[in-house]
Amino acid sequence: MKELILILDFGGQYTQLIARRVRECHVYSEVVPWNTPLSDLLARRPRGIILSGGPASVHDEDAPQIPAALYDAGVPILGICYGMQLTALLLGGRVEKAAQREYGRVAVRMKDQQGLLGGLKSVSSCWMSHTWQVTSCPPGFRVIAETDNCPVAAMVHEEKKICCVQFHPEVTHTEDGSMLIRNFLFRFCGCSGDWTMSAFADSAVRQIRKTVGETGTVLLALSGGVDSSVAAALIYRAIGKRLTCVFVDHGLLRKGESDQVCHVFSHLFPVRFIRADAAARFFTDLKDVTDPEEKRHIIGRDFIEVFKAEASALGKMDYFAQGTIYPDVIESGQGANAAVIKSHHNVGGLPKELGFTELIEPLRMLFKDEVRALGETLGLPRELVWRQPFPGPGLAIRIIGAVTPEKAEIVRESDAILREEIAAVGLDRHVNQYFTVLTNLRSVGVMGDERTYDYTVALRAVTTDDFMTADWARLPYDLISRISARIVNEVSHVSRVVLDVTTKPPASIEWE
Repeated sequence: MKELILILDFGGQYTQLIARRVRECHVYSEVVPWNTPLSDLLARRPRGIILSGGPASVHDEDAPQIPAALYDAGVPILGICYGMQLTALLLGGRVEKAAQREYGRVAVRMKDQQGLLGGLKSVSSCWMSHTWQVTSCPPGFRVIAETDNCPVAAMVHEEKKICCVQFHPEVTHTEDGSMLIRNFLFRFCGCSGDWTMSAFADSAVRQIRKTVGETGTVLLALSGGVDSSVAAALIYRAIGKRLTCVFVDHGLLRKGESDQVCHVFSHLFPVRFIRADAAARFFTDLKDVTDPEEKRHIIGRDFIEVFKAEASALGKMDYFAQGTIYPDVIESGQGANAAVIKSHHNVGGLPKELGFTELIEPLRMLFKDEVRALGETLGLPRELVWRQPFPGPGLAIRIIGAVTPEKAEIVRESDAILREEIAAVGLDRHVNQYFTVLTNLRSVGVMGDERTYDYTVALRAVTTDDFMTADWARLPYDLISRISARIVNEVSHVSRVVLDVTTKPPASIEWE
């Protein structure tokens, strides 16, 4: 990849959104820790560097720092929020606690509508989230934006190509934010926007071939979801039938998906394909387990043990591969300064129990929509590429409480109804994720003049650009009514349907 933007992560809640917005401009970006050595940063020859926001004050004794030499390296820099304040402090400006903290949408007056702010409105609604602010620019900088409470809402040093903004252009609440990021990429960094999924596929194929060599073999953990399926197609393009896919059928997939996976990777992508029917084992090990993290760890452990058995039966394989993607890494606390939100069984490095010394994760730096675009580029069926995101632990984490085959069937059937009805009204490409959850609640109902005491099923539907944040989808009332009626009438042991109207954050998209 010729063009690279590096994003130094200072622990800000929107850091991954910066990477997403840069990639939307067809420029490749990566998030790296703030304490990455300067020599390592410059060795990658980035076109530009973005300094993210962060929760600390630049005056804290243990506040994240970077070497001032970065600003003399000749690489264009964009500082956002904490990144702006750190830039000001290191280069001789002044950072003080604001008389009035700004949070939320704030009207920002753009004093200079060229360069970084070219094309932006003279007064633009921007997202602010700060207690400290720059009150005096460093030498060589000039103020290009302000608010009623923030005298330096943006500043620039044209000669050194250093730009800073106090607001967050990466969030959708900043109305001209994408334009500002484009201005930085194309006017300051000189990017051409040559990063596409086709270019990524070509680069990834070359890297896989370089890693595996002319004779190496790869064992892929194929879960049946979009991510691992796209990873399989990508590796197949690189090394053909030297790829072996082991599909663990844990009995917790959605309706019809096991057969679909087998068809795709036995006919369309004719890899060496092995289906391990391990449903009985998983249900046995999950019996009476109610804690969601314990469920995840059991499923992760069983996956490894099944793969270990299959790998032993196959003989020596050189590399282990899996479909880890960027949100998995972030939520599992593997990203820079990240907290663990929930564990993912496919994150955390190479499972030593399998006996492999090399791990291949070709999608590790991609967001979900980028994975889908890559899948289309590789020629995977659209019904597979665009089906609903599905967690590695499967329906186990959509069953609150203990997992049984009977409960899995309730979720499987209710989920099929939900997906069928949403597709029937043409919303399947507009609602980004939707599924049903079997709650652990029972309630009194009446069916056929008889008292019932059966389960409550929750509907979860969200809209999102990046799966890092999400809003609940406003499904039409008549659609919800139809879905509810069908589930109660067609799925045994369900007497009530409720709708989840919680955003992410504070909730996660999945219930567990």
